[in-house]
Amino acid sequence: MNTQHKVRLILLGIFMAAATLFTYAQTMTVVIKNVNSNVGSVQLRLYNSEEQFMKKAFAVAEVKAVNGQVVAVFENVASGTYAISVMHDANDNQELDSNFMGIPKEGFGFSNDATGMFGPPDFKKASFQFSNQEMVINLRYL
Repeated sequence: MNTQHKVRLILLGIFMAAATLFTYAQTMTVVIKNVNSNVGSVQLRLYNSEEQFMKKAFAVAEVKAVNGQVVAVFENVASGTYAISVMHDANDNQELDSNFMGIPKEGFGFSNDATGMFGPPDFKKASFQFSNQEMVINLRYL
């Protein structure tokens, strides 16, 4: 194998590694609208599988609540299928508070603005194909 051929193979390897790195190094920006106060925080959970949805988040983000809308960012996200859950944790206790009937007392939302009957939507309703686009989620307060 001559030197010129070796250099080409090395350059090809470097190019392929850089292309792979670029694929995985995307930023997912999420705009959360309809935040009803400046109190507490807005917490996001990013899920990458149906089996883990609403159980174990792939990534977590938190931003201070601001009346109107907030923006959160997940770094280094590969293209693929994801779902997001969001809650406005007004009292910063790390959980979605509910009344005695189980109705949420704090704001919540899901990607695709998906809804469920008497609980969260299923993964299929909330999931989306991510490829470096901005997501918008509208919080709901009951």
